[in-house]
Amino acid sequence: MTPKREAATTAPAPTDGTRGTGAPPLLDATDVRTAFHTPHGAVRAVDGVSLTLSEGETLGIVGESGSGKSVLGRTLMGLITDGPGTTVSGTVRIGGRDVHALTPAGRRALWGTEVAMVFQDPMTSLNPVKKTGTHLSESLRLHLGLGRADARDRAVDLLRQVGIPEPARRAGQYPHELSGGMRQRVVIAMALACGPRLLIADEPTTALDVTVQKQILDLLGSLAEELRMATVLISHDLATVAGRTDRVAVMYAGRLVEYADTAAVFDRPRHPYSSALIASIPRLDLPPHTLLPAIEGRPPNLLHPPAGCRFAPRCDTATDRCTTESPGLTAYAGERDAGGLVACHHPLGAAEEAAV
Repeated sequence: MTPKREAATTAPAPTDGTRGTGAPPLLDATDVRTAFHTPHGAVRAVDGVSLTLSEGETLGIVGESGSGKSVLGRTLMGLITDGPGTTVSGTVRIGGRDVHALTPAGRRALWGTEVAMVFQDPMTSLNPVKKTGTHLSESLRLHLGLGRADARDRAVDLLRQVGIPEPARRAGQYPHELSGGMRQRVVIAMALACGPRLLIADEPTTALDVTVQKQILDLLGSLAEELRMATVLISHDLATVAGRTDRVAVMYAGRLVEYADTAAVFDRPRHPYSSALIASIPRLDLPPHTLLPAIEGRPPNLLHPPAGCRFAPRCDTATDRCTTESPGLTAYAGERDAGGLVACHHPLGAAEEAAV
């Protein structure tokens, strides 16, 4: 999974995205842009994002609320398409197929078998008047052509696979009869029902307590490893992706600002926004009652984004250049963290790297 370099206009340069394996990437997104039209103008929720993901790898997409993470995930999935009120451009290929060039029927055929999604709120993802087993068996019958009895048996097996006790009994229950953690496991089972090669998990632990969050994340990790499934993990919580992803894409105001190996981003972040996010994470080695640093200000209005770097109004190191010239993604300085990209005119640690 190799990131794509972008010029100052955010247009990506060619790359095979495979880190020398020779195999094409499973997910290949190029210059993806998603805008929503309002009476006041177009909201550019995703603005020129390019990334790739290979089989078995995990990519974390992080950023504040409103940074465009969920819109990007839905655009990659093909749930948001070009149409009335929405403009989508760029290319998204999954398994070599251009998602946005497919017909609606073609996209439906892709969902479940090639790509699936786990949504934020399991309660709103489940139909309250349908039993748990029905949610699963419908997908199995539609996409895999199973008969009613076979689909029911497979649904019970899936519930067992995601760690739900007494799966046969739970299959006959309604969503409101299950705990929040169980409902999220059901949603995961639905996503995995048809054996997708790519799973997009959008804030999969929202509204769950800490212990259940860990159980859900551990479950996703073990299933991805067992099934050799590529995973996109979307979260506003950096701690969620810290030890569970191969690479991290940091988004701010619809754009990628940093894209590198997870260890490189957390050990030596190059973008001031990435650094500020990491600094706001509570740490056990800090003295009691230590005040965590906050990022002053607020994200820009995407109806009228600033001309230069979108983080400049909140950045302590911004210069006049930052307010007038938009930075494109460029390679980390030095060879220590080859492959990392940052969109900043004055990346952190650049002077030290140049001196080495």
